[in-house]
Amino acid sequence: MIPTWRTFLQDCSAVIDNDCVIHFGDITTELSHTQTDTVMVDLSHFGLISFSGEEAQSFLQRQLSCDVRKVNLHTAQYGSYCTPKGRILTSFLLWQNEDFLMQLPASLCAYIQKRLSMFVLRTKVQLTDYSDTWVRIGLAGKHASMLVEEISDAKLNPAQHLSLLHSEPTSIICYTKNRFELITSIENAPVLWTQLNQYAKPAGAACWDWLEIHAGIPIILPITQEQFVPQMVNLDTIGGVSFEKGCYPGQEIVARTQHLGKIKRRMYLANIPSKMPVSSGDELFSSKAADQSCGKIVNAAPSPDGGFDVLAVIQVSSVEAGEIHWQALDGPILEIMELPYSLNS
Repeated sequence: MIPTWRTFLQDCSAVIDNDCVIHFGDITTELSHTQTDTVMVDLSHFGLISFSGEEAQSFLQRQLSCDVRKVNLHTAQYGSYCTPKGRILTSFLLWQNEDFLMQLPASLCAYIQKRLSMFVLRTKVQLTDYSDTWVRIGLAGKHASMLVEEISDAKLNPAQHLSLLHSEPTSIICYTKNRFELITSIENAPVLWTQLNQYAKPAGAACWDWLEIHAGIPIILPITQEQFVPQMVNLDTIGGVSFEKGCYPGQEIVARTQHLGKIKRRMYLANIPSKMPVSSGDELFSSKAADQSCGKIVNAAPSPDGGFDVLAVIQVSSVEAGEIHWQALDGPILEIMELPYSLNS
């Protein structure tokens, strides 16, 4: 986290741990505001890698599961970077300013940058950690679109999913008509935060995590690296996998999984009525699967309605059979909820 930005947030009552804003005094109230009002969230818990150079696009096209040719100054895209066995090392959001920018968990940033750098060889591309170059602020809720139109002086098109607006000194990613990411300079960030604070309430990182979970967007963390192929976490459904592009690490496995027919494990949205913390990597169980795990938690966040809301990869047959339990066969039962998109077959 940029030191001057950290100081500013702390002056605004932020409690920060390991470069992540935990809360601004009361995470329970902040979660409630996230559900019913408008919130703004510092996104320093995500890292940012820049890819510059005349061959940046072709380099990324050979490494990532998404079609990088569809990423430009106006459109962002989800994707993944996989092992040769098709297992995800990181999921990300990719967009373009002057360079290509990959947003991923800060805990994976250095590792992914180092691994991708191994394959640069003579390619004309440079990888740079941009995590402390830009301040990124998540904005969501009923007043979010009004604030974005005021900041950008542009009329929004609600149908333009993952579209970008560039308005000096702030770029804006439009996730939905009520959820946005603002990318701005460290000099402008305090001014922007103060402007947003007229209608939006500051909230901790868990509030943005909860929004991502309800949007059905998987965030691969160190504990869940190499656990899933892209289809298991629904990346094929949200545009994070291209089956028409050329080769990339794991492409044969990903393509074979797609063409074999029905995918046996999928990612579901659910609530776990637990007072104990639910975490990424936790195992799930079903009586239909005996003592073997039938699934794994991808992401979890406290729910404003109680318990924890999660994204979980689970055997489709176990979900159809009913009663998925957290951590043990006698553990709390998951309440499966509806995702905001339909799963591909």
